[in-house]
Amino acid sequence: MRVTVRTLSAEPVLLGVGDTLLFGRAPSEMLSDDLKFELSVTTLTLARCGTHVSRLLGELSVGEEAVRLRWRGKPQATLSSLFDAPGGARRGTLAEGMTAVLDTGENQLLILRGGTDLTGYVDIMLNVDVAFDDTGSSPYVAPAAFGPDWGLLPTAVPTDLEPDSDTWFVALALAEPWLAGADDYPRPPTNREISERIRTWRGDSGRLAAPQRVHDAIQQIARLAFGSGGHPFRLEDGRRVENVRYAVGRRAAEVGLVTEDQLKRVERQSWERRQRSKP
Repeated sequence: MRVTVRTLSAEPVLLGVGDTLLFGRAPSEMLSDDLKFELSVTTLTLARCGTHVSRLLGELSVGEEAVRLRWRGKPQATLSSLFDAPGGARRGTLAEGMTAVLDTGENQLLILRGGTDLTGYVDIMLNVDVAFDDTGSSPYVAPAAFGPDWGLLPTAVPTDLEPDSDTWFVALALAEPWLAGADDYPRPPTNREISERIRTWRGDSGRLAAPQRVHDAIQQIARLAFGSGGHPFRLEDGRRVENVRYAVGRRAAEVGLVTEDQLKRVERQSWERRQRSKP
């Protein structure tokens, strides 16, 4: 088994059977004294990593027959296999405590809003290529610790939407299918349906009764969720990207702009308000 890990601003890391790669904002800070001198353990510091990212974000372990990725921290990431996945390409979300077995071929790991630039949060991409090596040669492990050393900075999750604000309620309505586990929802809600859903939750739609207000809020959510240069309102070849609401709703749930607990809270508050209004 031979694994190659590539990311921007770092040399490729080549792993073989028995090797482990730890990566994150400052993974070397999380090593015990025994592991610091273990040749089979390599650390990779992600360049331009935000201070909200965990020092130890992920652990990649190479076995004789499988490569396992354990997600150790925050934020979440999406894992996409591009070639030899059973049934074709597949995509899933990784949260803290989850483990995934990588497919043979190229796997893309997208750390959602894990990096920062002058415009705000951006995604960090890692490409993990998994292949069987029948040459019998020993793998070379590249030196670790490329990128900044953030030391012991806090790992707080970034908050960009004020709870119970108009924009927050729009994000909650868009992301509801994913937060509620009903992501086979046939289509994203229209502006009017979003307004009606918000009226159910808080008793009135307020300014969001106007469709333009909902549209403006969705654009703001897209900028926060996708970061610089990545939101789906951009034009490609002169055409607007399709399924904008679908993309924004899924992304808002993936990066935690709104959460399942928040959805449960507004549902509970809505139920309590209806109970109080009964004669």
